[in-house]
Amino acid sequence: MSESSERAVLRAVVLMRDHLGDPLTMDDLARSVMFSRFHFTRVFQRVTGLAPSRFLSAMRLHRAKQLLSTTELTIAHICAHVGYSSVGTFSSRFSRRVGMSPTDFRHLATSPRPPSPARLSGRVWTRDDVPLLIYVGLFADCAPHDRPARCTVLDGSGRYELDGVPEGTWRLVVQAVPAGQDRGAGAAAGYVRTLGPITVSRGAEIRTDLELEPACALDPPLHRALVAVREHALSALTVELTGAEPPLATC
Repeated sequence: MSESSERAVLRAVVLMRDHLGDPLTMDDLARSVMFSRFHFTRVFQRVTGLAPSRFLSAMRLHRAKQLLSTTELTIAHICAHVGYSSVGTFSSRFSRRVGMSPTDFRHLATSPRPPSPARLSGRVWTRDDVPLLIYVGLFADCAPHDRPARCTVLDGSGRYELDGVPEGTWRLVVQAVPAGQDRGAGAAAGYVRTLGPITVSRGAEIRTDLELEPACALDPPLHRALVAVREHALSALTVELTGAEPPLATC
């Protein structure tokens, strides 16, 4: 991909960022970089891995999550601020992409942090710049089939925190899959990493950074662990949002 194409896509992304509340069309974006609509869509997807409309939607939902967790603006005001004319459409798309309604997300994001005897934290990332849901779970076994002791779900690479970690010896299991491909017996393997044993004592502050690798035949089956993390994380009652990419939920 040429440098000029990348610069054109960057200009379009800046335009999206600066006009999230405006009714931008693909024709508007294409004209801003002096491309035809067809050529712009093809180049944009080749550079970013996403169609322009999907990229814009992701930016709007990310800004909505920031506003829900850091302001007292009403859902209607946030909806308009990020470019949706209908609260119903905004709520439906937010729920489908994030896994919970805007109201539930705000409740979880602003709940006080519970006391924690120990904490495990760090960053997780992949080398490939693709949109992923990242499941982080703390299990008693490196090939888990039980429920996680603590877990969280991240909306892309970023920082995780597991508060209230019980004393003991644990395995950290991390799996990243494309959003929407995390359910059912045929769920995508995506990227995985397991680490441990990790010995946790009361009051410990442990930091562990992990770069995820594409799953291979030598990795233990993790589908049940992924389902368990999802079930726990999306039904939890407390969450802490940290860093540029906040977690969807935590347990």
